[in-house]
Amino acid sequence: MPVKNNLYSYRSDGISFVSKKGTQLRTLYFPLCGTSAKSLKSSITPLLSGDIKTDKNHFLTKPLSTEDLRNTVRNFYVNVADKGAVSLSQIGEIENATIEAGQLWHKLIRKFPKEGIRIEAVNFVPVTDDNVELMRVKITNISSDKIKINPTASIPIFARTLANKHDHENVTSLLNRIEQLSIGVVVEPTMIFNEEGHRAADSIYYVFGATESGELPKGTFPTVNSFYGDSGTADSPEAIVKNSIPMSLSSEELHGREAMGAVCFNPVQLLANESREYFIIIGIARNKEEAIQVFEKYNSLEKHDRELEVCKDFWLNKSKAISFETGNKEFNSWMRWVCLQPILRRIFGCSFLPDHDYGKGGRGWRDIWQDLLSLILIEPENIRTTLINNFAGIRIDGTNATIIGAEPGEFIADRNNIVRVWMDHGVWPFLTTLLYIDQTGDFDILLEEQTYFRDRQLSRTLKKDESWNPRYINRLTDENKQIYKATILEHLILQNIVQFFNVGEHNITRLEGADWNDGLDMAYERGESIAFMSFYGGNLLRIADLLENLAKAKKIDSISLTEEMAVLFDSLNEGIDYDNIEEKKKLLFEKYFNSVEPYVSGRKKEIKISALVSDLRKKGTWVFEHIRKNEKIKLKIDGREYVWFNGYYDNKGSRVEGKVYESIRMTLTGQVFPIMSMLANEEEIKQVVDSVDKLLKDKNLSGIRLNTDFKLTHYLNLGRAFGFAYGTKENGSFFSHMNVMYAYGLYSRGFAHEGYKILKSIYEMCMDTDRSKIYPGIPEYFDSLGRGMYHYLTGSASWFVLTKLTQSFGMRGEKGDLIINPKLVKEEFGDKGIASITTKFAGKKITVEFVNKEKLDYGDYNIAEVKLNGSKIDFERIDPNCIRISRSIILKEETSCKFTVILS
Repeated sequence: MPVKNNLYSYRSDGISFVSKKGTQLRTLYFPLCGTSAKSLKSSITPLLSGDIKTDKNHFLTKPLSTEDLRNTVRNFYVNVADKGAVSLSQIGEIENATIEAGQLWHKLIRKFPKEGIRIEAVNFVPVTDDNVELMRVKITNISSDKIKINPTASIPIFARTLANKHDHENVTSLLNRIEQLSIGVVVEPTMIFNEEGHRAADSIYYVFGATESGELPKGTFPTVNSFYGDSGTADSPEAIVKNSIPMSLSSEELHGREAMGAVCFNPVQLLANESREYFIIIGIARNKEEAIQVFEKYNSLEKHDRELEVCKDFWLNKSKAISFETGNKEFNSWMRWVCLQPILRRIFGCSFLPDHDYGKGGRGWRDIWQDLLSLILIEPENIRTTLINNFAGIRIDGTNATIIGAEPGEFIADRNNIVRVWMDHGVWPFLTTLLYIDQTGDFDILLEEQTYFRDRQLSRTLKKDESWNPRYINRLTDENKQIYKATILEHLILQNIVQFFNVGEHNITRLEGADWNDGLDMAYERGESIAFMSFYGGNLLRIADLLENLAKAKKIDSISLTEEMAVLFDSLNEGIDYDNIEEKKKLLFEKYFNSVEPYVSGRKKEIKISALVSDLRKKGTWVFEHIRKNEKIKLKIDGREYVWFNGYYDNKGSRVEGKVYESIRMTLTGQVFPIMSMLANEEEIKQVVDSVDKLLKDKNLSGIRLNTDFKLTHYLNLGRAFGFAYGTKENGSFFSHMNVMYAYGLYSRGFAHEGYKILKSIYEMCMDTDRSKIYPGIPEYFDSLGRGMYHYLTGSASWFVLTKLTQSFGMRGEKGDLIINPKLVKEEFGDKGIASITTKFAGKKITVEFVNKEKLDYGDYNIAEVKLNGSKIDFERIDPNCIRISRSIILKEETSCKFTVILS
């Protein structure tokens, strides 16, 4: 029986939605933002809580974590003569409140029958260079009598850094210089307070107001004390309760105080059904003059309406760059929100929304590569430079900088000055680059050159260069102190081949500081990751394939590599016994690392592509055989044998999975990458699917958990994850990212029905809104109660789009040509047996419409005929249900391309 979405319903456009129940969820939030990582970023709840900021050093309102959302932030009070005051954010009479929201705007409508008024508030961030949030409030007299109203807007102004929420909060308020203007309140801190080094403030914060007629406010309450008073609260300020008249305050009353952007408008009489509108401009600027200029851009009905429509069009165009049409209209609408999420993550990073209160802004290494996946599918021609810039973060030891700076190619060693290496980081650049090459046919990118990152960390953090100074440029140099560059191809080979040698006592790649699962962070000495060694092994085999394709495309038979890298290839040396762990480690840590640290010679060596291909295939094949021979779990449960892959060894060198004491331990991660990497054969995939369904599938919620319950208070020999309550975060929650990658792996190996069930379970958990309590989109994970957590900013969105487009609909690139290989199940086709996908390919808008009139299921249909813009075309048949269409055919079309694919 399908789940019921009781939280919201889509409006006629199929994207914006209406919600009454949302107003009862105080911690439900929605994102608002500008167009770049430097733009204003806001969160907003149904009752207008949520914070406003640009980055960690510039918070207009106080930073809020999820539970803080119960507190009032934005508010608009209306004192109705002889009836008292009401406000948009007050708790009572929620039954008369409604939310409307779209991409990316938010509207709250509240009726107050006793007072005879309706208040509506629309909030959005314009898609301009202005760091401003616009709030438009409309008050309507819904009574039959004439009423007199006295309106006041209020937004408390924090005007300092994220750290000051807990660190020197009172002291930093003393830095405030507050000014009352005729249009509102301006706060200019004298400095940014940091005991490690104070610096001059570079911004001012403001709240301005105007009426639809251009009338200025009556006055302001510019401090918390002047507005709340000694006895008042945010919900019941003294100034509102007493209907106080705003006054000009003395410098002693203004400066060094907690600031308040309370803007009081003149009283007005409203006839029955008459309305008045007010504009609140909330922003951050470089100076007062800039703030006033911004105010003048948005302080009228006409200006506001224009910017709102521009905002709506901008985000709708972003989300429709890839659009899906299946037999499920709600799913199609939901996917428009999922398609928007990768863009939100590029803007917000992994921080700045209420659940994401652990970050300080920016994105990590894994994020920049996975967020590019969906971009490559939409506009690959625009991300070539970004891809090349990203490779500047790789160190010559195969590790990488962990935090991305604000400028292209700018990297920072680590977020919190904690020396840490995530052992999975080397797999993602190749995955993303290969997708780019397949979508574009751009093999030239592999021969572009880029620098290597350099800081004090050497030998995968086992050594430090104490002579290195942060003032030095973060680039590797040669023995002549010249900045050294190498090809993108070399960077890719290096990251993957190093991990072949970087092994622990079971000849498995070391876990180091953690892998994809950040919670496995306490097994540095003896931990190993079979999950990601399988991924590295698969990459080595795919790089060998890529080298052969490069040789054909560019008509070359050799490439140049950094001379010191030659020791890593058997074909260029005597070679080593891959089963000999000590030989592997000695070659890597003594021969290779010692030869490239602290600098390289600068010499390059020309190497035959055929020799590299042979070597990489030998290594990749060894990885696969080693894991299949040594890392399978076979366990009899309820009278039946179940088989799956062990994913890890802990810091005692003990196998993590299998039966340990009285608990059966299994991880989803340990199964996903053997499937994705092509390590697992068809029979092994069937065994894994059976084991996952038996041990990780939740009987009540139908989702797949990240791991079984290890029955531990903590697991100090593996990681912090197992200190979390079971069913939360990285300990047994329904982690969307790994679930989607599991689905991707299943689809890519021909298990379409199984993959579809996984994606469907995620969608249904989202749509079970009585439990998930989230707006449309995919969260990072669901807890054991089915609640969606860490919404919007998750890599699972990019992977969901990638999986639906390239696997389910089967539309993907291969060496620049278009491959069509549908794996749609019968329920995805509409009433007329049609499903379609629209995206971009080869710079053209492409629609592929699949016609399945007989409603056949996957496995029962094949591609019978293909038309382009109504005319039959020739194509290369790879197999009965997979075809190749030459890129040249698409490029010949002057306009967009519509492919009609007949299935029978």
